[in-house]
Formats: sequence, structure tokens, C-alpha cells
Amino acid sequence: MRLDEAIEGFLSAVAFEYGYSQHTLRAYRRDLCSLVDFARAQVSDDTSPAPDVAALDLELLRGWLWQRQQQGLSASTIARNVATLKSFGRWLEQRQLVPGSPASRLRAPKTGRPLPRVLSEDQVERILERAARRAASGDPSQLRDRAVLELLYASALRVTELCTLGLEDLDLPGLTLRITGKGNKQRVVPLGTPAARALAGYLRDGRPALAARARQHASERTSRTPDPDPTRAVFLGNTGAPLTTQAVYRLVARELQEEPGSGPKGPHTMRHSAATHLLNGGADLRVVQEMLGHSSLASTQVYTHVTTERLAQTYRQAHPRA
Repeated sequence: MRLDEAIEGFLSAVAFEYGYSQHTLRAYRRDLCSLVDFARAQVSDDTSPAPDVAALDLELLRGWLWQRQQQGLSASTIARNVATLKSFGRWLEQRQLVPGSPASRLRAPKTGRPLPRVLSEDQVERILERAARRAASGDPSQLRDRAVLELLYASALRVTELCTLGLEDLDLPGLTLRITGKGNKQRVVPLGTPAARALAGYLRDGRPALAARARQHASERTSRTPDPDPTRAVFLGNTGAPLTTQAVYRLVARELQEEPGSGPKGPHTMRHSAATHLLNGGADLRVVQEMLGHSSLASTQVYTHVTTERLAQTYRQAHPRA
């Protein structure tokens, strides 16, 4: 079997059998397409069909990783590349396309785990107050943006979880959301009262206007009567289609530009901040793990390091004998 055909089979398994997220699927595809280009250049030439999977051996995989290192990619990216190769190699071995996984002896480089960027409670309050002032105009997009920011912080959602949230997942009277996270695992998370009010205002005054835009676009493309509700997604973009993760990234990045501090400027910063503030307020670590949807407690424990580091920083600044 040709390497590119095997990759398509593997990606189909990732999408439909393993239940991995679209983000993971895109990362696998990006890595393996780069591997195909490298293998083609090593085995034949850049214009020839992809080589057979039999061409995959430890030497070729190490050569690809070495090339990636020479391109200046970070240790964390190389570690992800190794994880992709190991997953693909196991699939090839399970399907008996190769006698053994060619990636079994690969070792990922050690990577330091940087502490996530965390906003102060005052910074979060300023962000949400600015969003509320803009939403007071009644503009549908501003009503949506306020609800997005409130939910990212109130329920500590991942951006993909927010964008795939359906109307049937909402329980506003009960102040809860049903979330489908990584691996299609479902959990129920609480929803604060301010976030519930922002969401209710968006659903009442913002979402219908955005959905109407989708119906208008649909009627312009066909003579058929458009679906009165073309999507069950809670959050809609400016054209009425489901809101994209890229749009949420842009929204949060604009807000974080207004706040002091360095580091990442994506939606995960709101999630990190919510988790840290919960622990600072006395929440149990396992409760926070459940809310975040972490399969391992070790993933949640990074936030205890954040709170410890902040304590140490405050001590150094405030204690007379620090």
C-alpha cells in the first residue's frame, strides 16, 4: 500500500473510530503530509507518487525529525511529531501493513512545561465589563461576543467545546451546560448567573438576528424555502453559520491586548484563569478536574503550580524579610 493511502486510512480511523478532536486530526494530517513529502524526496523525487509503506523505517523517521529540528521547530512541536509517528506506526502494525511499528524506538525530546498565562480577577472583570458595555447597544454580534466571553470564563470551556455547543445542551433554569469534550466524553458543568443572563440575552435578541442572515443567504442560493433554523449551534457567526474557533481566537486576542501581561492571547487563557481562580477560592482539585474534563489529575495540577508561583511572587514583593 502506498504511504499516502495508508495515511488516509489512518486519518479516517482517527476521525470515526477513535473519536479524536478535529484539532488533533488536523495536526496529524499536517505532520503526516510533511512526512510524505520528505519520504518522496528520499526514496524517489518530489513529483513521483508516494512510496510504499515498506519504505518507512526508523532511519527515515529519524531523518524527518532531524530535518524538522534543523528548521528551528520547538521541542514541544517535535514531541508532538513523535507522538503522531507512534500513533500512525501502531495503526500500521495493527492493520498488519508492516511487521512492526517503525516508530516504536523513537524518543520524544524533553520539554519544559511553561506555566499558563493567568489573568487576575480584576482583569477578567474589566474584560467582561467592556463586553457588557458594547452589548448594551443591542448589536447581535456584540450580544454574542459578551456571552462567549462570559461562558469561556464561567464554565472554563475549551474553544472547540464552546463552538460545538448545541441548543439542546443548555439548561439555563438549572444553570448547567452539557459539554462534549475530548474523545466525545460528556460532562455537565455549572453556569454562573451573570453568564446565564448574558446567554439568555443573546438567545433572545442576538441569535435570531444572526440566524436570519443564514436563512437569507440560503434563499439567495436556492429557490427552496430555507430551513427556519439551519443549525442547532448556540453561537453563530456574522453570516449566520456556526461560529468558528478562529473567530473566538480573534475576539479573545483583541481583549487581551487591552490588558497588561505577556504570554498566549487565545481563549485558553480564560480557561486557565477560571481554573486558577477556583483553586484560589478553595475549590477541591478533583472538582476542578471534573469541571475541566481532564482525564488525568496531573493535567489539573499545573494550576496548583500557578497558585504556588503567585504566592511566592507575592511573598517576595510584600514580606520585609523575603
